[in-house]
Amino acid sequence: MLILEHPGADTLALVRIFRRRGEVVPSPNIWYHPETYARENEAQDSDGAVWALLARLVSWAGADVVDVGCGDGFHLPRLAVAAKSVTGVEPHPALVRAARRRVDGHDHVTVRRGTAQRLPLPEASVDVLHARTAYFFGPGCEPGLREADRVLRPGGALVVVDLDARDEPYGEWMRADLPRYRADAVDEFFAEAGFTCHRVRTRWRFPDRAAMEAILRIEFSPRTAERAIVETLRRNRGTEGGPLDLPVGYRVLLRHAPAAPVVVSPPSARSTALSPPSRVSVADDLPGS
Repeated sequence: MLILEHPGADTLALVRIFRRRGEVVPSPNIWYHPETYARENEAQDSDGAVWALLARLVSWAGADVVDVGCGDGFHLPRLAVAAKSVTGVEPHPALVRAARRRVDGHDHVTVRRGTAQRLPLPEASVDVLHARTAYFFGPGCEPGLREADRVLRPGGALVVVDLDARDEPYGEWMRADLPRYRADAVDEFFAEAGFTCHRVRTRWRFPDRAAMEAILRIEFSPRTAERAIVETLRRNRGTEGGPLDLPVGYRVLLRHAPAAPVVVSPPSARSTALSPPSRVSVADDLPGS
């Protein structure tokens, strides 16, 4: 499984190389620009729409929660408000240290170094496994998905939050840097893996032009970043000196672990005991999605 923040222009090649090695793909933004990425986290989902959707889909109250690829721990305190316990898992040592500093004093929050394909957790110990901006490419995620199933309790939830490559204008900029990315194929992969897909639109709010430019430059190749900056300024004409808004779409993928072990009936009884398997399809259930 690959822990990966938003991909840059050469990410597909990196994915192929690191898959062969069985390693983690370095995140091109937070690993190398942690200060700027911290500002990006503050800018994201200024409407709270992603969190509102998560509250509808998953219950955190009294749950044992894991945040896979937690980065510098930005989301851990929020998850900890209602959860019984929160564990952040992160492969990059510098980010592990930063996350531990962030949650210092939170008795029920821990941060551990690890990867999605080898979670440092026992079997059936987790109620909710949360991963944000980590699973963009679908195929190649199978080891991480299997590991999630190992640590989830019966009925537990795996919830994946990713930027939506179909939503404009951000998705168009993503596709410009990833011409071989195929959104249909990625959606089909997750549908066949048993996920439902919920799309939601929110806003990024940058405090000023300098922050906007710095953030977009760590998200995209230089050419695409310049285009994104120009288009964002055009959307905010007349407010260049104050906060600038950018509409951004997310997809939230949800899969529940089986509520109980599957019992296979003897061959003679299967014709009456088993019904044909159903296929879970992608459900875009929000207005404007």
